[in-house]
Amino acid sequence: MLKKELAPLPKHVAFIMDGNGRWAKKRLMPRSYGHKMAVENVTEVVEYCFSKGIKYISLFAFSTENWNRSKEEIDALFDLLRKYFTVKIKQLLKEGVRLTVMGDLSRLPEDVREDLEAAIAQTQQNDKFILNVGINYGGRDEILRACNKLIAQGKNAVTEADFRSALYTADIPDPDLVVRTSGEVRISNFMIYQMAYSELYFPKTLWPDFHKKDVDRCLKVYAKRNRRFGGV
Repeated sequence: MLKKELAPLPKHVAFIMDGNGRWAKKRLMPRSYGHKMAVENVTEVVEYCFSKGIKYISLFAFSTENWNRSKEEIDALFDLLRKYFTVKIKQLLKEGVRLTVMGDLSRLPEDVREDLEAAIAQTQQNDKFILNVGINYGGRDEILRACNKLIAQGKNAVTEADFRSALYTADIPDPDLVVRTSGEVRISNFMIYQMAYSELYFPKTLWPDFHKKDVDRCLKVYAKRNRRFGGV
């Protein structure tokens, strides 16, 4: 009897964690409460993905456009991010996770930036899993920054390898699967260069309600896709 083939597993899954404000509104709670529950849910989803053998996880935590939100909401988001990376650092180290960040950290509050940079430094020797987080990140901004970086290097012409080397994700493979929760069907300026051939999936579940069973559903959907990369 032939053994059943294992479903193909993505090496890299990227999540656009959407629906936190709507989740809170349904419960007559402030948006900050939705973000709090969203951050708590990150641990479950990320750890489960790693346990399944997915090496790279990318998360869209704060976009370049999110500065347009209220100061109260922005402050609450940064407070949650700072607490997450300072509290979780020991667990990340223990599990062999390396933290990387996409985005311009110079605009972040000094204490938040320092905590992030410390977490990145403490995990830089790990290579079992990679947790890549977009903070003050935008895909268009990343492309412009890469172009300016190459110009500053004196490049008159660039190869694809040159361009990739100038991106935040220079050492990370492109996402195989991009998941945006909440039912919104758009990518919102997230990894727009890297997801040229990514499989896209838009479950209606709001991020705070997105759990292990939802990850399994995403992986089942991915396993059924036929990735041809422009071929037959």
